[in-house]
Amino acid sequence: MTTAEAQILDETRAHQFATAFNAIRDNMQQVVRGKQHVVEMTLLCMLSGGHLLVEDVPGVGKTLLAKALGRSIGADMGRIQFTPDLLPADVTGVNVWNRNSSSFEFRPGPVFTQLLLADEINRASPKTQSALLESMAESQVTVDGVTHELASPFMVLATQNPIEQEGTYPLPEAQLDRFLMKISVGYPNRNDELLILQTHETDGLVNRLKAVANPQDILTMADMVTAVHIAPELRMYLIDVADATRRHPAVALGMSPRGTLSLQRVARARAVSQGRVYVSDDDIKAVAAQVIAHRMILRPEAVLQGTDAGAVVADVLRAVPVPYDRV
Repeated sequence: MTTAEAQILDETRAHQFATAFNAIRDNMQQVVRGKQHVVEMTLLCMLSGGHLLVEDVPGVGKTLLAKALGRSIGADMGRIQFTPDLLPADVTGVNVWNRNSSSFEFRPGPVFTQLLLADEINRASPKTQSALLESMAESQVTVDGVTHELASPFMVLATQNPIEQEGTYPLPEAQLDRFLMKISVGYPNRNDELLILQTHETDGLVNRLKAVANPQDILTMADMVTAVHIAPELRMYLIDVADATRRHPAVALGMSPRGTLSLQRVARARAVSQGRVYVSDDDIKAVAAQVIAHRMILRPEAVLQGTDAGAVVADVLRAVPVPYDRV
């Protein structure tokens, strides 16, 4: 670690980061029962400055996850229910003529918030989906040639249902690549589902959550993520992993350089969430599937044989040696 990095992030500050991370996680788990891994991945995505795609069947808590995050960090939250008739202006906002001032006034759309829940994003037309691209990539919106800055922090948490595909528009690869991570919630186990029956029957449980952090805390923690040390050997390991996805026989299009950068960033966030000031290969492996899988396109014959992207990532991680095993 360089002297500059040591001044920015030492073990004391890393411990403070881990303490704050655990407090937010535990607070969210009061309503998101039995999904510690899902909650942790959601937090890692936000603290890495990225956007999250949650794909799963209805009723497993995708919307609840977003609401719990917003309440726990005291963030302004907006929601867009994506439908086929939704227009780009319904997302970004529109200029309206003011007769009193004889001028156009900009009326911001729901994207002008800190945490945006894009519910069932694949039900909107490609034109409307693309309205989010600029905001996700550059934290700004351009309407009629005028650029408007978005709030900070800004995160899109989008959901989609993988089962009902009629009347949907699959996200193009360019937009999928804008999502830092993609996760699934999954069904709860029996004990957790019993707790849900006991505690979630009455509405308003998530609205009673108290904030344990604020948006400025999130910005401070995000700055700390970039100061986590990663050894040159591990950077080479990241490149080896990326190259292996591009050469895998089941893959038509492997992960992009943006994906490699994303994997490094999330691995750094995981390291400091555990109170460490350096990245290990275990950090990379722990988040690889969530960062890489949705960025790859499999060959048609591989899909017909039942191969999925998660299996390819696991195969790549087994095949690529970690730096410490090299001579």
